[in-house]
Amino acid sequence: MESYPNGLKIPYAPTDATDLYPETDGQPMAASDLHREILIWLLQSLESYFASKSEVYVSGDILTYYTEGNPRAVVAPDVLVSFGVGQKKRLTYKVWEEGKAPDFVMEFSSKSTYQTDLTNKVDLYAALGIPEYFLYDAEGIYLPSPLMGFQLMDGAYVPIQENAAGGIHSAVLDLDFHIIADGRLAIYEPRAGRWLQTPVEAAEARAAEEAAARQKAEAEVAELREELERLKARS
Repeated sequence: MESYPNGLKIPYAPTDATDLYPETDGQPMAASDLHREILIWLLQSLESYFASKSEVYVSGDILTYYTEGNPRAVVAPDVLVSFGVGQKKRLTYKVWEEGKAPDFVMEFSSKSTYQTDLTNKVDLYAALGIPEYFLYDAEGIYLPSPLMGFQLMDGAYVPIQENAAGGIHSAVLDLDFHIIADGRLAIYEPRAGRWLQTPVEAAEARAAEEAAARQKAEAEVAELREELERLKARS
């Protein structure tokens, strides 16, 4: 059985209240349509990537409670990945029930959140022992860089430098995060040498490949028939 280094023993006050931990904070899922579109793409891509690994849980904007008995000790990362906890559906993520904090979180920074993302959440996620914390600025105007990654070392986050291809590597996920030409996110899987896709994108790509293969085969058949006709004409 695997062990995970960021498992925590969180102090708590026992309670019997069943509705102490709400499932929603009443806040919108994303700051804008652009954020929502990219966030949904990212979650679907990561869910597809980890679909065959039943121990990996991927979620987004789920209320994450980190101190039992204190419903105010809560945060809702835009993206959350946790290893070793299983893919079951959850209403909330309670650290003391899961036995560990997430392994990877990402926040989509906006005008109303970027200051907290760069200060309070840095301290909180480090205190929870979350190994990696990534930040993304879809508008490219709020953060020092549109894409930032941090790795926990000796209890504090240190920046992850860009690799030779211009991406930021997540050692936890073994994926490279990139900003592409239109400012959107893209994710590269270095081991397989491929870009991550949502299930819909993958299906569309397969359909396009199949259509291209059919067209090539039809063109080859047509060329062969023309050649046969030319041979008949000569005989």
